[in-house]
Amino acid sequence: MALPLAPLAGVALRYGAIALAAYAATRLVPKLRHDEARDDILDGIDEGLEARRGARQVNITGRWKRTIRIRPSGPGIEIDATMFSRLKVKKVN
Repeated sequence: MALPLAPLAGVALRYGAIALAAYAATRLVPKLRHDEARDDILDGIDEGLEARRGARQVNITGRWKRTIRIRPSGPGIEIDATMFSRLKVKKVN
């Protein structure tokens, strides 16, 4: 019995094109240097969301850190998302 290759070739071509586009996009992004001082500042942020208000601005910091495992005793990945934000509003005449 012959194996129909036409449907498989279409799927392989589609996924190959997606993989090639993803590879090309990663090659276009420039490499940046690692700044240890900025990394230390981000590591110093407490988990959760915090907002502080000054005279003319509001500063917001947040951190979300979780470990995800497929099985309770298996290997996992740690996700650490940290953000800074500032909102300044000025009255303009």
